[in-house]
Amino acid sequence: MFDGYKKYIPFVPQPIENRTWPDKVVTQAPVWCSVDLRDGNQALVDPMNLKEKLDYFHTLVDIGVKEIEIGFPSASETEYEICRELIEGGHIPDDVTIQVLVQAREHLIKKTFEAIRGAKHVILHFYNSTSTLQRKVVFQMDTDGITKIATDAADLIYEMSQPLIQEGMDLRFEYSPESFMGTEMDYAVEICAAVLDHLHATAEDKVILNLPTTVENCMPNQFADMLEYFIRKLPGRERAIISLHPHNDRGTGVATTEMGLLAGAERVEATLFGNGERTGNVDMVTLAMNMYTQGIDPQLDFSHINAIRDMYERCTKMKVGERQPYVGELVFTAFSGSHQDAINKGFNYMEQSGSGKWEVPYLPIDPTDLGREYEPVRINSQSGKGGAAFIMHHKFGFDMPKEMHTEFGAVVQAETDRVGTELRPEAIYELFRKEYLDVNGPYRLIKHSFHEETAPDGTSAVTFTGTIQHKDTKFVVVGEGNGPIDAFFTAIHGQKMDRFTFVDYKSHAISMGSDSRAVAYIHLRDQSGRDVFGVGVDSNINLAPLKGILCAINRAVNR
Repeated sequence: MFDGYKKYIPFVPQPIENRTWPDKVVTQAPVWCSVDLRDGNQALVDPMNLKEKLDYFHTLVDIGVKEIEIGFPSASETEYEICRELIEGGHIPDDVTIQVLVQAREHLIKKTFEAIRGAKHVILHFYNSTSTLQRKVVFQMDTDGITKIATDAADLIYEMSQPLIQEGMDLRFEYSPESFMGTEMDYAVEICAAVLDHLHATAEDKVILNLPTTVENCMPNQFADMLEYFIRKLPGRERAIISLHPHNDRGTGVATTEMGLLAGAERVEATLFGNGERTGNVDMVTLAMNMYTQGIDPQLDFSHINAIRDMYERCTKMKVGERQPYVGELVFTAFSGSHQDAINKGFNYMEQSGSGKWEVPYLPIDPTDLGREYEPVRINSQSGKGGAAFIMHHKFGFDMPKEMHTEFGAVVQAETDRVGTELRPEAIYELFRKEYLDVNGPYRLIKHSFHEETAPDGTSAVTFTGTIQHKDTKFVVVGEGNGPIDAFFTAIHGQKMDRFTFVDYKSHAISMGSDSRAVAYIHLRDQSGRDVFGVGVDSNINLAPLKGILCAINRAVNR
């Protein structure tokens, strides 16, 4: 039996008493910081060029992101030049803060200060790794040595920042104990408190403490315990803004972030669609829209999500998955028959109730809020009778009576079984057209007329006169009734085609191209008790139901 699992060391949870985060509720959006241009960019097979980075930056600004980590300007000349172009080229709005990342190393810090000169609002983000594993394997250093790296960097950054601040730059500091999730919490508190002291943090001049889930190694609830413990123990908590930087190694980055917000975090570093090293960073879109569905304004605008996705795919050369929350091609579709039926009923309920609240089963968000092309139902062999009817209604305007859903659903089901693949809406319309709209024989109405008379008591009588052709034979029929349909049935009484009982009728207006027409659905029953439906479309509201009757009769005869 495979026993490779035995080589892994289980995560040891942080003990905590009287935790409070499970009883809390997220009520407002965090401060958002995009790390697409740094953390996301460094994870690409082909990092973005200057034009792509500028396109991406302007999209983030349009979305409403106010803090954007633009890169690691000390890492390469390319990164340095991109930083300079953003500043000198006037790309940064006055209400947007750029963030630059640097390791806690002297020469890199000095290079970073050169890169940010002339910017109005800057967050200088420095870091060093603090985890047990990194201390043992990478640095081979004790905690005092790791702390000294951080505090020496803090001293240098504070000293070099003073002239820039005096010249008017809004320069703030951010420190990340990298691999926070793998660090003993008491030591994480100790090193962060030391950094706050060396940066002279106060309640008025807060320092961002960014606590990265650099590699996910525990469950989200365990991370929330760690975070609440950290915040409780941190001296001078009011001097810090608690920020999260989650990755997605266990596939729980979103849950880790949401529980982290419950535990006291105020800020989140994320990327669009979760791009980043290995399994990626946490997905800003998913986090924001999760809040949106709970009635919380995320302070970000994703109402044109398709354009954002197109920019992302163009600039990163990455593809957004079909099941990616909120943006994937298939997230607003339903193949299951029961799901399709419930969606249909949900839309009908909203239309009838007029409550203004979103109450559609299986769709947690209105796709139109994201600017998505509305296509909630797609048809394959697993679909039910309601799905095809839904598409015909919402895509093409044909609102079939419920009793007709089963008949047309069987037509669609037979076709999906035959082709073995999904049917697109256009193919479903073609089935509807062939089954109902293009039925021209064996009976055809050649010409007709209506005459209506109103009696003194207000009742009216309609006389129908028409010429009907059956194969090569033409015959004239005349009948009187209380309306066009009744008069037509009276007229054909005694003819061979008179083998059906009228059951029901429904009509509505439909726009077909540049004109508006009437569509009539006719429900007949033959002498054996079998139901048959017909559809008639015409600009004449009296003629549409007659076409529907002939359609139903012809379909019954032909089958």
